[in-house]
Amino acid sequence: MTSPSLVWFRDDLRLADNPALRAAADRDEPVIGVYVLDEASPGVRPLGGAARWWLHHSLSELDERLREKGSVLVLRRGAASDVLPALVGETGAGAVFWNRRYGGPEREIDAGIKDGLRGDGVEVASFAGSLLYEPWTVRTGAGTPYGVFTPFWNACRQLPAPRAPLPEPRELRGPGRHPASDDLAEWELLPTSPDWAGGLRERWEPGERAAKARLREFLADDAADYDRARDEPAAGATSLLSPRLRWGEISPYEVWHAAVSSDAQVGGFLSELGWREFAWHTLFHFPDLATKNLRSAFDAFPWPRLRPTMLRAWQHGETGIPLVDAGMRELWTTAFMHNRVRMVVASFLVKNLLIDWRHGEEWFWDTLVDADAANNPFNWQWVAGSGADAAPYFRIFNPELQAKKFDPDGRYVREWAPDATARPPIVDLAASRKAALAAYDAVKRA
Repeated sequence: MTSPSLVWFRDDLRLADNPALRAAADRDEPVIGVYVLDEASPGVRPLGGAARWWLHHSLSELDERLREKGSVLVLRRGAASDVLPALVGETGAGAVFWNRRYGGPEREIDAGIKDGLRGDGVEVASFAGSLLYEPWTVRTGAGTPYGVFTPFWNACRQLPAPRAPLPEPRELRGPGRHPASDDLAEWELLPTSPDWAGGLRERWEPGERAAKARLREFLADDAADYDRARDEPAAGATSLLSPRLRWGEISPYEVWHAAVSSDAQVGGFLSELGWREFAWHTLFHFPDLATKNLRSAFDAFPWPRLRPTMLRAWQHGETGIPLVDAGMRELWTTAFMHNRVRMVVASFLVKNLLIDWRHGEEWFWDTLVDADAANNPFNWQWVAGSGADAAPYFRIFNPELQAKKFDPDGRYVREWAPDATARPPIVDLAASRKAALAAYDAVKRA
């Protein structure tokens, strides 16, 4: 009698270089893919609107590709600790495989499911599929997590090179009887009232096939200019791989090996993969990254009472600061923003408007297609000065100087906020900088 293998997909919505899927295929039993929309487990952060849009389309393609291989994708909604054991019982599965997650609540959920299923005699195994280096393998000489990027990345590079990517299975055995599955449309992941996703549809094509195509295109056409032009928002030199990596439509191993095998100079690009690793390693050791200052001294920062009108002006790109408004409108339209501009708009919110970084992090969580549990709060804390390897609080990005340096001909601003100069600035940059430095004195004294 056959005992199917369940492959629990999470942020790894791909067939190639998927160790969990490979383990199931090697077991030579029917393979059933499953995705659980878990909005019920304690501590699991609900997805933002842009993320839900991406997830819908990526799951649709994953289902299509699994069917092409002979398998099936089962969609279920609820607490994973209830859904997975129930599905094992329904299907008579003899094994469950997944690729590891690194957030605190997610690790607790996975450990509980693993213990419970193993106690019932089910084979369970988890694999490294989302990071180049497991967080417990990179430590300082004192055995502590790294708090500064350069020594962290140097330590990573001293380890064995990342493993080679695994090929996707040529075929999969499907179950004799397909388990019941939710209808993806009934999850209502797509916006309807109103439908604000027109710019996303125009900008993005989610799915593994598009991710691979974008990687090839970047390495062939853009990687040579990456180190020189990556800070220029109008140059188009960025990889646009961040949402692909966030959803695991392509693995960091695939990106790494494709990059080092290319003819381009990719040192700067690989260091960005390293920064992604650094963020996830930090989250592994500090699970409250989205809500708690990594540097406890910042708990003393005297945030003034929130001014909702200021926050809304920032969110809607109506600050009267051209580069800030251009970035926030690009975000609202496409669910993406150039990385240099992300730093500028974040610095403006935290240091010129004196609005707690957590408000900005929440807005990005809801509006970015690439916001994940590690990089989003990690980068906000970096800009705020409260996180790992943080930019000092007194380092305040001047958006006017940043525009002159990185958008000197105004192409980016004209594209996204051509009317920005017609609006008076909501804050004086020089005066607000002085106020921010004065407030920082409370942190220095803490």
